[in-house]
Amino acid sequence: MKEYSVFDILGPNMIGPSSSHTAGACRLGYMAHKLTRGSIAEVAFHLHGSFAKTYRGHGTDKALLGGILGMLPDDERLRDAFHLAREQGMKFSFIEADLGADQHPNTVRIEIRKVNGQAMTILGASIGGGNIRVTEIDGVNLVFTGEYPTLIIPHRDIHGMVGRVTSILGQHGVNIAFMRVYRQQKGKAAYMIIETDGAIGDEVFREITRTDGVTNAYLVSLN
Repeated sequence: MKEYSVFDILGPNMIGPSSSHTAGACRLGYMAHKLTRGSIAEVAFHLHGSFAKTYRGHGTDKALLGGILGMLPDDERLRDAFHLAREQGMKFSFIEADLGADQHPNTVRIEIRKVNGQAMTILGASIGGGNIRVTEIDGVNLVFTGEYPTLIIPHRDIHGMVGRVTSILGQHGVNIAFMRVYRQQKGKAAYMIIETDGAIGDEVFREITRTDGVTNAYLVSLN
């Protein structure tokens, strides 16, 4: 039986009318902000299901964009997200889309063009009470929520990769709460998702990024 927290029942401290359509949407945008390190020139939000039907009236559009700008759900600047994005020269659009019958009703595909011209696509859903679930990055199916401090490590699918990274964490006393590895094809690109019980220090993070076989690394947390 699942245990529910006060947060799940009452929802988060937030600006806006709906924890699913505002707080969760903001956290999805914020996750994209962290995964791109805030270096975004243009973003398109493809809104599915309930998101597509109510995004204007419930403030989902401002919440998503505010998250992209680095705001959390209790930030009063969310109301001015459009203006602030334009001030930064960021282009943005909202597109109603059918992302498939198997997707959660509050799903969004976020297509990003970074300042350096690189592209990134993130698929995620607001699943209630302000909670989120990210299910895809750049075409790779995966799952994480940001509830714990989370390392997201794109890497080459080669022998010993998991051991190298977990050894670093163990040497620094970082306890792993949950860990999953995802790949599309043997020997090609893969993702390690590591959720930890405590914070991951800058020194530990830098050591992981320098590990042979690691192509990039991101550290995200919504708490």
